[in-house]
Amino acid sequence: MAQAKRKSLTAEQDRPRGAAPLWGTVDFPLKRHISPHGQVTAVSMMKDEGPFVIEWVAHHLAVGFTDLVVYTNDCSDGTDDMLIRLEELGLCHHRRNVIPEGIRPQPSALNYAQEEPVAGLSDWVMVFDADEFLSIRYGDGTLDDLLTATKAQGANGIVVTWRIFGSGGVVEWSRAPVTEQYLLAAPQSWNKGWGVKTLFQFDPDHWKLGIHRPKMKSKWIKTDYPDQIKWLNGSGREMEDYFKFRGWRSITRTVGYDWVQLNHYAVKSVDSYAIRKMRGNVNNKKDKYNSDYWSLQDRNEVRDDTMLRYKPRRDALIAQLLQDPVLQRLHHAAVARAEARLAELRQTEAYHQLVADLAKASAVPLSQIVAKPPVARDKDKIAALMSDVEKLRGEKAKAERKEKLKEPKEPLPEVHYLAGPLEVTADLPMDYVANHAVKLPLDFRVFTAQALDQIAKGKFDRVLARKLPQIAPKAARVLEIGAGAGFQGVNLANTRADLRVTLQEEDAGLALILRRVCAASGRSLSDRFALSEQPLGADAASDAAALITAQKPDLLILSDPRLAPEVLTRLLPALPLPVPKLIVLHGRLLVAWHRELGGVGALLSGLGYRPDDSFAPVQARVWHLSDDGDSGDAPE
Repeated sequence: MAQAKRKSLTAEQDRPRGAAPLWGTVDFPLKRHISPHGQVTAVSMMKDEGPFVIEWVAHHLAVGFTDLVVYTNDCSDGTDDMLIRLEELGLCHHRRNVIPEGIRPQPSALNYAQEEPVAGLSDWVMVFDADEFLSIRYGDGTLDDLLTATKAQGANGIVVTWRIFGSGGVVEWSRAPVTEQYLLAAPQSWNKGWGVKTLFQFDPDHWKLGIHRPKMKSKWIKTDYPDQIKWLNGSGREMEDYFKFRGWRSITRTVGYDWVQLNHYAVKSVDSYAIRKMRGNVNNKKDKYNSDYWSLQDRNEVRDDTMLRYKPRRDALIAQLLQDPVLQRLHHAAVARAEARLAELRQTEAYHQLVADLAKASAVPLSQIVAKPPVARDKDKIAALMSDVEKLRGEKAKAERKEKLKEPKEPLPEVHYLAGPLEVTADLPMDYVANHAVKLPLDFRVFTAQALDQIAKGKFDRVLARKLPQIAPKAARVLEIGAGAGFQGVNLANTRADLRVTLQEEDAGLALILRRVCAASGRSLSDRFALSEQPLGADAASDAAALITAQKPDLLILSDPRLAPEVLTRLLPALPLPVPKLIVLHGRLLVAWHRELGGVGALLSGLGYRPDDSFAPVQARVWHLSDDGDSGDAPE
């Protein structure tokens, strides 16, 4: 099989290995892609996906799959007929999924695919569903470039993580392409959406196909074969060893989206969802499409329009496909059936109840979503199933991680915010959690995973939040440049009624979050609490100096990362009189420049400031004016 798979293509190179006699029996101008990586095949299952077949096929031809093998069962809308026609045109391979008693449709299709010549003779295979679309960021967005990069690292597989896309608030049915309608998704950091699918070099003798990843056959586990397997994650980093044997989702150490992701459009619009709910699903799961499922899958926190890169090529392919009169007739008939069915559903009380239920489900904040696995994880059962080889490899990897943790590491400031630009214009349902005197949102669009964990526990940036109100001078004017979400400033204002606080943050996303934090925390604008929109331009030192001159702060907090050490060495000696009694370097500035602030500290000492050694250098750099008698004497 392996030799046959690697044979050079013959003069009939446009005919895939293993194709059925029906394939390509109708001459058609559009031909299958010829990849430099051989036969690259997608295996999928469909039931009544008629309105979406053309787009799914066109998209994955545009991505660069050479072959599409699709299994259908119990179709009533012509999905199977469309795929049969696509096989006649030489662009797809249709297979019947005749389901044995007691077997679910999806496992049944995979059992057939295991013996399917097109899949077995392919060089690369990926199994994924009809509501999943591959989205490649690497290179030109095609599998040709992605597989070139994968093979350049000596890898023979890439583990692609889901990105869950929601309805985007769309209720009504539309004929517009799925990948163009729905551009709002779950944050990349949301681990409940980290299921995977695997693109890999398939050899049926070594692997059994699975919906998330293939399973290595037992006879090879205790050989040297596992050492020949190297899979990458979606950012091109090597996967951990355990994933050669088991696992169906990414974890924090393995997740990656920089190269490729699998866009999962499980819900689409409310109308599409209603049709699917009343139709059944490819895996015959009872009541799968309920409100809980909608809450899980209707994620619209972050805009991701990467798919639009495929629009010109996809639209051109759709137009070419619909030039075939048979395919055109079947496509429009499938759409008409769906719209007729929807018209019937809209007359029922069940439809209107569903719309109301889904509206409530959409209001569930991301932090409250519970995603339970189909079967609860049983550690003892998993351990019993693991081979000795897997256990040894797992123990070795665990020991290596422990040793790595023992190695002395340089303490680093905590990174609180995700890299920008942040897209937070949508005011989504959000949990706000009390942290000191501030309510912070559990917003995956803004905060890092570590920061979200701290927020959930009420411990965000707690050292400075606890100590800063204690050391702030009496009746002080406070200015923070680069305030981020405004946590420290709002906490000061809510804790110390004698302070006058001004917060400056010009990043549009963070400034919007700052305003929401103020609203949630009961902090309105007044003569003692203000927000400044004055920007730091090309000359950050001069602009910061102008802002400081205008505000005359007694407590100056510098958190903007543009205030680099060389900027500070120009800014600090030129501070207007009276100079601040307390200067704090914190936040994103500290994250960016913590290794290079020694000279700044020496400069401040020369200007008459003394360091506050009660703060760890990675928490904040704090300096008191040496003759400041008010420091540490907050009002009772």
